[in-house]
Amino acid sequence: MTSSAVRPLLARAVDTALDRSVVLGYTSLGLAVRRALPGWPADPAAGALEGRHVLVTGASSGLGVATAAGLADLDATVHLLVRDEAKGEGAAERIRGAQPGARLRLWRCDVGDLDDVRRFAADFATEVAELRAVVHNAGVMPTERTESAQGHELSMAVHVLGPVVMTEALRGPLRGGRVVLVGSGGMYAQGLRADDPGYLTGDHSPTTAYARSKRMQVELAPLLARRWDDLTVAVMHPGWADTPGVQESLPMFRRLTRPVLRDDAQGADTSVWLAAVEPAPPTGLFWHDRVPRPTSLLPTTRPSPADLDRARAWLEDAAGLG
Repeated sequence: MTSSAVRPLLARAVDTALDRSVVLGYTSLGLAVRRALPGWPADPAAGALEGRHVLVTGASSGLGVATAAGLADLDATVHLLVRDEAKGEGAAERIRGAQPGARLRLWRCDVGDLDDVRRFAADFATEVAELRAVVHNAGVMPTERTESAQGHELSMAVHVLGPVVMTEALRGPLRGGRVVLVGSGGMYAQGLRADDPGYLTGDHSPTTAYARSKRMQVELAPLLARRWDDLTVAVMHPGWADTPGVQESLPMFRRLTRPVLRDDAQGADTSVWLAAVEPAPPTGLFWHDRVPRPTSLLPTTRPSPADLDRARAWLEDAAGLG
């Protein structure tokens, strides 16, 4: 039974109204209201991750740092995966400054480069025998269509292929663990483009490329949950958070919404909760503010079985899945 199923009916109705309104539900106001409603899912217990190891990608800024800090606050040993080691060191120092006892380890990897992902995972698995959770937070929004080292469209490489390849390579340490992919509510505006995962047709839009890759995460989650049947697989979206990505890529949106944007810790809340809460949440679902959400709000964005089969085939080929 999901946490949403045991909430009072009125609380569920208010929560759903917030979610469908978008503007209210995705902001800091929506989170504040939800926290005040009866049945808000309980926080993980203090020290819930003591003795456990967790991995956070894209951990040098924004939601990644907040996620790492939240997990460290639950006494986890947190492995920060970054592309820029200098920025990663700065992030680790900020966390230690606020949490002097935080146990942190820094690793370098370009999540969009599948060869580098496999290299990192092999190194990691030799040092960490048991991994409670991986939070795939690394994100990009290039202004032009950009390809990864292996020739994949970069948004798909960083948000889909890299996380899948990394999880596959870490199945040994992750056995019985959890996989959290940080998605985006922006995916609601896009259907599953399994016919063009490389964004080879049409005029390129950074926000569209980003949203398409996030849609791909959500639609593949149930398939991955079946493949990784010993793991808990979750996709979550943080709402509207004042992240460096928003500041750099969506300056007009930020100017209009800044008073109600979530801070990094509020945006990271559900990632931390999914990684730590007991018992483990249901697998293969899409989450926001600790509650499972529908994956489509409009019939036009619901994929057909043929679309899902094509997406699965693309993933198996591009990620080299056996």
